[in-house]
Amino acid sequence: MTEYLVPHCDAESEFVEKRSRFITHLWKVESEEEARGRIEEMKKKYYDARHNCWCYLLQEGNVVRYSDDGEPQGTAGQPMLNVFQRQGVVNVCCVVTRYFGGILLGAGGLTRAYTKGAKDALDVAGIARMSLWTLWDVECTYPLFERMKLEIAAVGGVIRESEYGADILIRAAFPAGAAEAFEQRLTELSAGQLTMLEVGEEFLPGPREEPK
Repeated sequence: MTEYLVPHCDAESEFVEKRSRFITHLWKVESEEEARGRIEEMKKKYYDARHNCWCYLLQEGNVVRYSDDGEPQGTAGQPMLNVFQRQGVVNVCCVVTRYFGGILLGAGGLTRAYTKGAKDALDVAGIARMSLWTLWDVECTYPLFERMKLEIAAVGGVIRESEYGADILIRAAFPAGAAEAFEQRLTELSAGQLTMLEVGEEFLPGPREEPK
């Protein structure tokens, strides 16, 4: 897979439906251990709530888990999960906490409420497109360092780290096609004296996008 969608940032949302209070927390996660930790954190924080319903989806291994946590089967965890599946969002963990307000919502009402909880939080978080970037070690002299930072940013690249010695060694990441554009500028600026070497690749997020 060349790209996939994840939450842009962690988020919270809240609303009241027929006196029941629904509080949603959403996180970007990388593992089941991290997701389970977030769920346990909410169960402890909202220990006095009637329900802490949850779901998570992970890109690696295509892991999908959810729980209705005492709500009627199929009215909470699955509807929450469907929100992220429809958007194609993975590496996400979502917990919707419900404080019961004394009025029954019925299966349809519960399904709509838990769907809204997940969707509201995702709207707050936004989404980011993870794509494969190439990593490069770039030689740089001290006088050219500030200019190099500008040139890397100009083609959409980012500096991951810098190593300072007699000269500076920059570890930079570039999206598809950007490294070639930067390499041309590097040659021009240094009159062919500085070089860059590809050293790997990694998935990195793009800018925030709005969910559909």
